[in-house]
Amino acid sequence: MRLLFLGDMVGKSGRKAVWDRLPGLVSDLKLDFVIVNGENAAGGFGITESIFQETINCGADVVTTGNHVWDQKDAIIFADRHEQFLRPANYPKGTPGRGSSVYYARNGARVLVANIMGRVFMHPELDDPFKAGEDILEACQLKDQVDAIIFDFHAEATSEKQSFGHFVDGRASLVVGTHTHVPTADCQILNGGTAYMSDAGMCGDYDSSLGMDKEEPLSRFVSKMNKSRFEAASGPATICGVGVEISDRTGLAEKVAPLRLGPRLEETVPEFWR
Repeated sequence: MRLLFLGDMVGKSGRKAVWDRLPGLVSDLKLDFVIVNGENAAGGFGITESIFQETINCGADVVTTGNHVWDQKDAIIFADRHEQFLRPANYPKGTPGRGSSVYYARNGARVLVANIMGRVFMHPELDDPFKAGEDILEACQLKDQVDAIIFDFHAEATSEKQSFGHFVDGRASLVVGTHTHVPTADCQILNGGTAYMSDAGMCGDYDSSLGMDKEEPLSRFVSKMNKSRFEAASGPATICGVGVEISDRTGLAEKVAPLRLGPRLEETVPEFWR
C-alpha cells in the first residue's frame, strides 16, 4: 500500500499548495491513502469546516489536528459530523469528535488512523499519550482487524516522539510527528518494522518563522514585547511530508522517505515512487 502523510497546513498559502498539488500526486504516484494535518490551516490557527471539506475533496482521506484543533470555534460543532476529521485521542472522555477511526484505502485495505498529542512542553496537557496509544492498539490490532495503523503524534519534544515510536514499534505501520513545522532528517524503519519520522514538516511558506510572517516573532525575541498578532506568511508554499510503502502481508513498513515540493527547500520525492 502506498501512503502519503503531509505535515501541518499553515494559512492560505499552505492549504492552497496542498489543494493544488495533491490531486496530481494521488494520480501520478498512484497513492492508496493520504493523511493531511490541518490544524493550522485557518490563518495559522485551527481549521474551519469549509477548509476541512476542501482538503478531503482534493484527495485527503483523513485530516488530523493537534493543540490548535479548537481555535476555530465551529470545529467544536462540526467535529462530530465528520468521521474523516480527527482530534487528539487523549482528550478527556466526552470531548467532541473522535481521536481514531478505521478507513478504507483505494486498494481496499483497512487503515486505522490515530491522532495523539504529546505532553512535554505542550498545552493543554492531555491524558497520558502512551496509555492512549496502548488502548487503541489493544482494541484494534495490526493484521487482525486492520491492514495498516498510522499514528500522527503531535508533540514538541523529539525525545517523546521517538519514545512513542519505539513503544509501538512492530505494532504500527507508521509513527510520524507533527507540530514543530520543520522536517527532520531521521526517516527510518525501526527494528520492529514501524516507519518513523520525528516531524513531517509543514505545508506552508518557509520564508517565515514556522509559517508565520517573520517580523512579529523576530520582534518578540529582540524586544520581549508583543507588538501585534501573529499572521500566517503568504509567500509561495512548500509542501512537506513522508511517503511509506506498507506490506500487504505484514502491515509493516517496507520503505519510507520524505517528500518535499516547493520553492524554498530541496525538492524530493520518494525514489521508490519515481
